[in-house]
Amino acid sequence: MVLSSVDELSEPLRWPDGGVTRIPYRLYTDPEIYALEQQRIFRGPVWNFLCLEIDIPNAGDYKTTTVGEIPVVATRDENGDVHAMVNRCAHKGALVCLKEKGNAKLLTCIYHSWSFDLQGRLKGVAFRNGLQGKGGLPQDFDISEHGLEPLRVEVFCGLVFGTFSDATPTVESYLGKPMSKFITRNLGRPLKPLGMHSQIIHNNWKLYAENVRDSYHATLLHTFYTTFKINRLDMDGGIVLAEDKWHSISYAKRATFDEAPEYAEEKIHSAQYDANLAGPTLLESWPEFEDGITHSIQALFPNLAIQFTLNSLAVRFFVPRGVDKTELFWFYVGYERDDEEQTRMRVMQGNLTGASGLVSLEDGCINEFVQRGTRGSPEGTGLAEMGGREVESSDHSRATETSIRGFWTGYRQIMDIA
Repeated sequence: MVLSSVDELSEPLRWPDGGVTRIPYRLYTDPEIYALEQQRIFRGPVWNFLCLEIDIPNAGDYKTTTVGEIPVVATRDENGDVHAMVNRCAHKGALVCLKEKGNAKLLTCIYHSWSFDLQGRLKGVAFRNGLQGKGGLPQDFDISEHGLEPLRVEVFCGLVFGTFSDATPTVESYLGKPMSKFITRNLGRPLKPLGMHSQIIHNNWKLYAENVRDSYHATLLHTFYTTFKINRLDMDGGIVLAEDKWHSISYAKRATFDEAPEYAEEKIHSAQYDANLAGPTLLESWPEFEDGITHSIQALFPNLAIQFTLNSLAVRFFVPRGVDKTELFWFYVGYERDDEEQTRMRVMQGNLTGASGLVSLEDGCINEFVQRGTRGSPEGTGLAEMGGREVESSDHSRATETSIRGFWTGYRQIMDIA
């Protein structure tokens, strides 16, 4: 199914009155819309996260990844330059690199032994001239025209980005100044890997894109956040939107908050617990940045989030695997300058998040509840009016869905939906 615009959908998409405060349920379940997203978003003028630069530190290193549903491989060549190509042999379309990562001088497809260099150029074809004077490729076969499909690549603060579009501006221009500055705050120094894992969540990828932008739900759903005062809406904090509204930051300061009476008055379930940790060292931390921010989620369009909680630093990458399936990758990192105790604390705090994290465990199922709840009702709509109807930054409240409205602002623009 190849669609180029919403006008080609078999059933026209009519966005309801209310703009980005009304989200059609159909967007989570329609396979035609999902197919169109692969073209207009993931092959469109956006920067797609590919991998961390520390995943490919040495010449010859490669790392398989994905852009939407397109298999991609990122490499580092003999000169130290980073490249990315579609992981699809120019001959029959088979995957060339099968392992998650490795090191090689040539990338060779096991099907017919076509070999490509680390820039994706075709370098060798088995039996190209035939055997014993018979067979082989035609004499006018031009080996230079059959390389792996390339992506433009940029590296920013240790993040490797790729795009298929010549129209995409530089990464820093695409993100804008507030977003680039905050990425530099968190990742703008030499990194070291601390671990990774992934999980399958049974929902459309856009539901997770909403979830990482939804500061409103954080202390309603996540009991651990509220009980142990890691992230609450009555802490000092706010929301920062990019200039184009596509990207956002939600932040909080653990040391400065007055407990709001609404938690008790409205009988918020996450605030009904009086508990202590058997291992309180889990929440030990040190003040890392002068701005006092101890929790932040930075969401970058289309499918990347950078998380900082206490001293735990992680990159979340969520990949569409079908209209109702998403694979969520968690990459935990520290800084090369960290001492042994700091690294231990970062690793310990990594238990807060992830597939079975004390904080994020609920996110593995809540988006599936939405997927199941909206199935069969494509004409229905969700609401995003908390905090008002505007799409603006907020330095006084995180009880708002402005970041979600920002995501849909970008989505409607790139999908060309009026």
